[in-house]
Amino acid sequence: MELKFTVGGRIDKPVHEAFEAVVNPAHLSQFFTTGGAQGRLEPGATVTWDFHDFPGAFPVEVVEVEQNARIVLRWAGADDAVTPDAQGRALTTVTMTFAALDGGRTHVQISEEGWRDNAAGLKASYGNCEGWTGMLCAMRIWLEHGVNLRDGFYK
Repeated sequence: MELKFTVGGRIDKPVHEAFEAVVNPAHLSQFFTTGGAQGRLEPGATVTWDFHDFPGAFPVEVVEVEQNARIVLRWAGADDAVTPDAQGRALTTVTMTFAALDGGRTHVQISEEGWRDNAAGLKASYGNCEGWTGMLCAMRIWLEHGVNLRDGFYK
């Protein structure tokens, strides 16, 4: 069985605002990366994301960025949970898509794949699915109401 998931939701903001909330580290740090984000998401870049619930900055490899439409990232997972890539790195692939909807709304969808088909991979995929769902909820509340839903949640 291939372990992968997709989560999504609608945000009452134009696609450019939703997209910019993810690619701009100053915005992302307001609602998702509770320990801060360093570096704008641009193709070929490696940025860092830090979370209070998982201390220590994570390197995030930016594979693809299509303005206002798509972001593809790779980041490390536990060696026993993630299938190594051709270079032997245990990385999962995250794909975010942004679609403009009627009324100035945006549909954001996040998919992640690359785990081993074992207990460690299943557990890790469930944890990341939970994390991305929380990110979408926090993103919506921050963009629509200016509230950081994650503030103090993990401290």
